[in-house]
Amino acid sequence: WAGVAADVRAGEKFLLVARNDAGTLVGSAQLALASKANARHRAEVQKVMVHTAARRQGLAFALMRALDALAQQHGRTLLVLDTRQGDPSEQLYQKCGYTMAGVIPAYARNGDGGLDATVLYYRQLPAML
Repeated sequence: WAGVAADVRAGEKFLLVARNDAGTLVGSAQLALASKANARHRAEVQKVMVHTAARRQGLAFALMRALDALAQQHGRTLLVLDTRQGDPSEQLYQKCGYTMAGVIPAYARNGDGGLDATVLYYRQLPAML
């Protein structure tokens, strides 16, 4: 999280949070802006998380829509993300209009030490005028 905070301070990343009615943090999502000259039209969605007790309330969907708006405000028209193949988050991303681009086998090590495939997704946004 120290690295995330440093990226936020540097203007390279945005961190959105969701709180419940009591003000408790129950979710977050990150948007990393690509900084290379040929990539300033895109951003990467990272670490979309909602506490298990707060799921099925539309928080992840709301965070994703807020990321869309934030990306557009910063001139980004292409969003990319990746997730573990078979993860329930795949349904969320598809519901949010993301298209699967492909699968990379044995991409990420899981908690048991095995390797899981990851799925790459993208979403094109209209440019803000």
